[in-house]
Order: sequence, then C-alpha cells, then structure tokens
Amino acid sequence: DSDLSMRTLSTPSPALIFPPNSPGFQNGRGSSTSSSSVTGETVAMVHSPPPTRLTHPLIRLASKHQKEQANIDRLPDHSMVQIFSFLPTNQLCRCARVCRRWYNLAWDPRLWRTIRLTGETINVDRALKVLTRRLCQDTPNVCLMLETVIVSGCRRLTDRGLYTIAQCCPELRRLEVSGCYNISNEAVFDVVSLCPNLEHLDVSGCSKVTCISLTREASIKLSPLHGKQISIRYLDMTDCFVLEDEGLHTIAAHCTQLTHLYLRRCVRITDEGLRYLMIYCTSIKELSVSDCRFVSDFGMREIAKLESRLRYLSIAHCGRITDVGIRYIAKYCSKLRYLNARGCEGITDHGVEYLAKNCTKLKSLDIGKCPLVSDTGLEFLALNCFNLKRLSLKSCESITGQGLQIVAANCFDLQMLNVQDCDVSVDALRFVKRHCKRCIIEHTNPAFF
Repeated sequence: DSDLSMRTLSTPSPALIFPPNSPGFQNGRGSSTSSSSVTGETVAMVHSPPPTRLTHPLIRLASKHQKEQANIDRLPDHSMVQIFSFLPTNQLCRCARVCRRWYNLAWDPRLWRTIRLTGETINVDRALKVLTRRLCQDTPNVCLMLETVIVSGCRRLTDRGLYTIAQCCPELRRLEVSGCYNISNEAVFDVVSLCPNLEHLDVSGCSKVTCISLTREASIKLSPLHGKQISIRYLDMTDCFVLEDEGLHTIAAHCTQLTHLYLRRCVRITDEGLRYLMIYCTSIKELSVSDCRFVSDFGMREIAKLESRLRYLSIAHCGRITDVGIRYIAKYCSKLRYLNARGCEGITDHGVEYLAKNCTKLKSLDIGKCPLVSDTGLEFLALNCFNLKRLSLKSCESITGQGLQIVAANCFDLQMLNVQDCDVSVDALRFVKRHCKRCIIEHTNPAFF
C-alpha cells in the first residue's frame, strides 16, 4: 500500500517494465543480477521521490539509539555519490527509495552514464522511454550524460526503442543490441545519424540489419561538414546472415574510421566484399571473417593490403584458404599478433613456415583441425616465435610429442596449449609442463593430470 501511495503518472511502477512473474520482479520489489559498474548502470525501475518524513507507526517507535547509528547521513553529497558509484544496479535503485536526499543523489547524472537491460521478457521499448524521460528532467528532451546503452538479448526491443535512444541521446558513444532480432536498418540508420559521437556498435545476431548508413536527410545535411562519414570505430555484425557484398560496400564507404570489424558467420560475404572494404577502411586492426565460406586466397590478398596495421585476424573454417593466402598475410602483415586459422584444411607446414619467419611477434595461433600441419611446422614456430603465449593444435592428426617438446623448449612464455584429440604421449605433456610452468594444457589423455 505504501508503494502504491508513492506512484504518480509521471513515474510508472516497476510492473509496467518488469512483468510480475518475471525474474526481475519479485514480491513487488525489483531485483537484478547485473554486475556493478564504477560509472553506474541503469535498471528499468523508476520511482517517485519518497516523502521527506516517514509516518508509519512502526517507524515512529524506533529508539533514539537506532537513530544515532545513521552516521552515513553526515557524509557530504560528493562522498555519497562516490559510494553510490560502486553499487550494483538494483541496490542503486533501492537507495533512491530511502529518503528524498538519497533519491536526489541516486539520480545524479554521473551515476547514469550507462543503461544496461537484459532479459527476454522485459518491455525494453517502454523501459527506455521511462528511463530517458526521467534522465531528461534537468535537460529537457536530451540525456547529455548518457554514453552507453546495452540491451543485449532483449528480444522485445523494436525500432521504437532505438528511435527513443536516437532522439534523446546525442552524446551516445556505445550501443550494444546483440540478439535483438526485431530491429531493422531504418532504426540503426537513425541512431548513427543522430548520435554523431557513436564509436562502438554491436548488432550481432540482428538478422534484419543488412548495412550501416546515414539516413538520406542526415546525409544531405551533414555532407558539407562530415563528408557522409560515420565515426564508428568498432562494429560487430556477427551472425548478420543477410549481409552481402553490396551492404559491406555501403558500410565501408560510410565507416572509414573502422579499426575493429567482426563479420563472423556472415555467410554471403565474398572476396569482392573484402575488396570494397580495403578500398575505404585502411585503419583496420582487428578483422574476423570466420565461417565465411566464400572467402578464399584472393580475399587474403586484399586483407594483406592492411600491412603492418593488422594485428588480429580470424579466418577460422574458411575452407578455401590455403598456403597461398597465408603467404600473403605473412609477407605484408609482419606485426600480426593473433591468427585463428582453425579448420583451414588447406594450410600445410609451408604456410606455417611463411608465418613463423615473417610474423615473429605472433602471440596467439590456432591451427586446430589442420591435418597437414606436422612437427615440422611446429619446429619453425618454436625457432622463430619466441613470444608465443597461446597455441591450439586441437585435432591435428600429424602432431606428435616430439613437436610439442621443441615448442616447450623454446617458447618459455607459453600460457595455453590445446592438444585435444592429438596423439601425444604423457611424457611429452610432462615435458611441456616442466619447461612452461605457467602453461595450462587442454588435453584428452586420461593418464595425464
């Protein structure tokens, strides 16, 4: 009853956002499993400020000794805000219900730079509308402090929710909507057009998103100043199955500042799409085209144009890539630190040799399920890549214990070794453990533990 008396039309009850039978709403009180954040996270629960004086009969019976224990009220506001910044989301919202002073402090804009909503049953569109309206009280119609919105896995998110973000959050820098498959290109276009500072965009699993571009109105308006460019540097389009070469061409032409691009399982991408990408996006440091089955050695020739800027490359399960493609990467991308070539069955010891001799600063390598790689390839790695920390050889049929011993004797900093489903002896595993004391070995040999 006391909660009902506090509700107003301008501050809806939590039940409008969390259904009563959902995990986020129990016994009329909000609960959340979100982790804490120094900058604060926003939960979809908004309450009106509690009354200054509590008049419940049981509260009036509190002893004088109990009242004297509230020493926290003596702290200045800036100290309270600092304490609140370490609280998890649900606790911060509960603090807003203690008293009027705590309500004002808990809604300090500095604590609400991030909105984080998770869960399949949450009415995300309504939640975003309520939260942005509350955060816009001091600055009508805009949330100047809000920089991050994370609504991953919220399947009820629609274009309406993204429109709310686009219209109210001009200072947005990071948006993650992974797994929200109901959003379309139009809503994404609005966000990138109305949020000029957006640098991080995650639309992985959004199967309806086929490209990233400015709206026509924004393109006409901003072209004299921005040249139709978008400031996104990090873009994750994993599992955007409908993305094609033409869409990748549009993305490349608008997002020329990209440094991190992930196209995992974008199965319609071909070498032609990578050619478009390399024409416009010359600053890419991390690129993943794993499980893009149409990418071949010609695509590797295009990627090699990134030269020393490329540090991370994933081509896992790209069955058309052979030693020829690896040779392009090894010749031009000498500062490569991470390579995932798992499942590229066309790679042999010759490809590993090119890689080891030219990319000597390699720290992580996955050549699992490459049956043509043998101990000879491992010897080239051991004699050239002394900084190797992670090595996966899972299901490499030609690897033996002798090759592992050569690696262990030269790569003392090895921290992870995966030899699952490899025919290696217990003595070889013990040799690795003896020489690489910090190495975690993943294996399937029941005799070694």
